[in-house]
Amino acid sequence: MSLRFDIPSLHAAYASGVSPQQAIETFFARLAAVDDPGIFIHVADKASLMKAAADLPPFDPKVWPLWGAPCAIKDNIDVAGMPTTAACPDFAYVPEADATVVALLKQAGALVVGKTNLDQFATGLVGVRTPYPAPRNAIDAGLVPGGSSSGSAVAVAHGLVSFALGTDTAGSGRIPAGLNNIVGLKPTVGALSSRGVVPACRTLDCVSIFALTVDDAWRTFAATAALDPLDPWSKPFPAAALRPRPPKLRVGVPAREDRRFFGDTAMQEGYEEILARLPKIGCEIVELRFADFYATAALLYEGAFVAERYAGLRSFIEKNEAAMHPVTRAIICGARKFSAADTFRDLYELQEFRAKLAPLVASVDLLCVPTAPTHYTLVDLEAEPILANARLGTYTNFVNLLDMCGLSVPCGKLANGRPASVTLLALAARDALLAALGRELHATCGDTPGATGWRCEYAPPPEPKNSDMLEIVVVGAHLSGMPLNRELTTLDAQFVRKARTQAGYRLYALANQTPPKPGLVRDAEAAGKIEVEVWAMSPDAFGRFVAAVPSPMCIGTVNLADGSSPKGFLVEPAALAGARDVTCYGGWRAFVAAGIAPAQ
Repeated sequence: MSLRFDIPSLHAAYASGVSPQQAIETFFARLAAVDDPGIFIHVADKASLMKAAADLPPFDPKVWPLWGAPCAIKDNIDVAGMPTTAACPDFAYVPEADATVVALLKQAGALVVGKTNLDQFATGLVGVRTPYPAPRNAIDAGLVPGGSSSGSAVAVAHGLVSFALGTDTAGSGRIPAGLNNIVGLKPTVGALSSRGVVPACRTLDCVSIFALTVDDAWRTFAATAALDPLDPWSKPFPAAALRPRPPKLRVGVPAREDRRFFGDTAMQEGYEEILARLPKIGCEIVELRFADFYATAALLYEGAFVAERYAGLRSFIEKNEAAMHPVTRAIICGARKFSAADTFRDLYELQEFRAKLAPLVASVDLLCVPTAPTHYTLVDLEAEPILANARLGTYTNFVNLLDMCGLSVPCGKLANGRPASVTLLALAARDALLAALGRELHATCGDTPGATGWRCEYAPPPEPKNSDMLEIVVVGAHLSGMPLNRELTTLDAQFVRKARTQAGYRLYALANQTPPKPGLVRDAEAAGKIEVEVWAMSPDAFGRFVAAVPSPMCIGTVNLADGSSPKGFLVEPAALAGARDVTCYGGWRAFVAAGIAPAQ
């Protein structure tokens, strides 16, 4: 029972002679001690787990990074030989093959101990919309556990497993993490394959990861992030090792007048205390108006987007509607009132919000929001089941609609003793930036994860080895948090430093560019020094990146104020026709933040 399941501790125990069979014994003993019949819908039989442990290859965590780690899988994700129910017994089937992510976990050495409970068909953020016993919140049994991935979060919070998989469409991988004092990683949509996952909204679904630490979540992510050619929604996403984050980050937060806590003063004060820590670790707080984020969030359940949930389950619902949980049935079958015209109306509205919010999101490196605006008790939920669920999604529902990644980070306790948590958000493919800051923020909290009482230490991330890397200077749309930055991160480029050019350069907002782009040109008479970023990448990646640079952009030598002269973005002089000179802003990020439309 004393065996810790965070992966560094578990691997240290294995290295000292502990066997994975002992870990399996610990799992069953700990499960009995927790005595919560709502966590698992199906638990693997002990004999099969002992055989799986015995069949592991020789211990080598460099080759098998999840070697011997017990894990749990949300019961809308297929595990070969275990029933998939999605918390609806009449829907149950036994898959012959693992979901892609489960197969990758097993290849990395993980041991799947069972399937966890959820809000039926992954529809809900409360965690109790299930025909099975509802999981109990690991911190306070009187509180809702959060959903829809309730069982996965509670299993991790009790230390029953090293990590667990959930799913996240509207917050199901973040809300239960925040309410149970653990880490919840909601990757970029498509980074983890959704093949073998019962769909909620196929265009928005992603597999999520619950863990006790950011490092364990990232280790799991790195083992499972891979292009799946059989999944049409899968994207190439190499998950690099974590690196030190940029030394200074602009962190967007809801403006004070826009913050929503629904009368929960303890949660509001806790959030403000967490924000006060960020400047101490090199972050600049930037208040942003949040009305359009909230309006985007409302589209997910209050409009025609709910019809995608109906579409994914239509054949089952039309024959088995009475078998559904009454609240789940009311939500999903409510889609029948929407027409195809309504769907296109909401798609157009979403696109308008995306365009409107793009410069706001690009003006900062990432966002930091409350994971949930308040805690609800089971008694509260009985009184207002729909309203409570909707409010829990205040800071989560817009994320996948805006193609953002997220990381829920536990941050100690509120004044009332309940868990405090924030979620870091960024544009797609910025997952590593969230993890780098998230691990640092978690380390400052000094609390033990979940309900384990274990102290989990964070080692400093290794410094990048740039001896064989080539530096490139980026000026505009490739800056951190900007629309084209993913072209760097998908090539495993590493942020090196912020810098300024020497005097003798001008910056222009080019005309007719999508997304908006600047052009940097040499001008001996220009006195301004332009803010830029320096990134580094392998020679192969550098070659592929440069080969894809479109005209009128070009690559040349950029002289920096620090005396270095890396290669970087310049622009052909012919592109300056109709361009606006924005040198006075000192850099593209400041110009974008000013909200001035680029030249057309």
